[in-house]
Amino acid sequence: MCTSITMKTNDFYFGRTMDLDYDLSSSVVITPRNYPIRFRRANTLNRHYALIGMAVVKNSFPLYAEAANEQGLCIAGLNFPDNAWYPSEENPDCSNISPFELPLWLLGQCASLAEARTLLSSTSIVNIPFSDDLPLTPMHWHIADQDGSVALEVTRSGLQIHDNPVGVLTNNPTFDFQMTNLCQYMNLISGYPQNCFSDLKGVTPFGQGLGSFGLPGDYSPASRFVKSSWLLLNSVCSKDDPSSIAQFFHLLDSVSVVRGSVLSPKDACDMTTYSCCINVSRTTYYYKTYTNNQLNAIDMRRENLNASSLRSFPLATAQKIAWAN
Repeated sequence: MCTSITMKTNDFYFGRTMDLDYDLSSSVVITPRNYPIRFRRANTLNRHYALIGMAVVKNSFPLYAEAANEQGLCIAGLNFPDNAWYPSEENPDCSNISPFELPLWLLGQCASLAEARTLLSSTSIVNIPFSDDLPLTPMHWHIADQDGSVALEVTRSGLQIHDNPVGVLTNNPTFDFQMTNLCQYMNLISGYPQNCFSDLKGVTPFGQGLGSFGLPGDYSPASRFVKSSWLLLNSVCSKDDPSSIAQFFHLLDSVSVVRGSVLSPKDACDMTTYSCCINVSRTTYYYKTYTNNQLNAIDMRRENLNASSLRSFPLATAQKIAWAN
């Protein structure tokens, strides 16, 4: 599960839903410029761009689900089962990076999507698990800056970078299918529909919203891709930051998973454990959890970005209510 989107108003925004049937015990983690990033095969980055995102820290290594760096580049990893395939053989002509290292590898060194493309051209994403008890998760990645968006997929066909003009990513099938599938919904409009059925008299809309009749509402990856893309591309939003944040979370809410509506093969309840919106232009991370609807924010600019230790912020999961009396 999971859905990621981008949005541009006065500022640039990037975020996602995290849909799982278990708790990752994540925190919002800031990796400052001087925190050593040690890769399994590549050289250590002792000095790099600072970044902020949601991560699980294992053995002092932040395993980011999504993040943005101080230069405006973002990445989110989404589940990609049955399609993701990482070669076991390392490429002597490339930097060999494990999937769990990829967010730090790109965001630590690249200031833009163009630079990320260049770095990926000499990068091989290989099958190096984090540990014996923490195997690799099949992933593909949404990478973006304010000027563009791509979907990065590693399959048996190799590493592929797909231009992503809609700024949305979900899960299976592969990205080329998701874009082709949009063609089935070319008839959707946000306005009042005209009668194309026939010249019969009296065939008129009986309510608002019939222009979008047929917009998928289920939780399958293909349906979430269509729904998120259509809503994002038809979104009308004021340009200021508070309005943009509110609109961004409304977009994510449209595909958020209600507990009990989707069961895993093990009969566990999938749900949107958290939703996040990063104002990438201001490096501010906003989130809410399934059990706490209040927005919480961490501004990376308020921290010492030249520090040499991670800064972690545990999630606020208890419901907070602003009582009016």
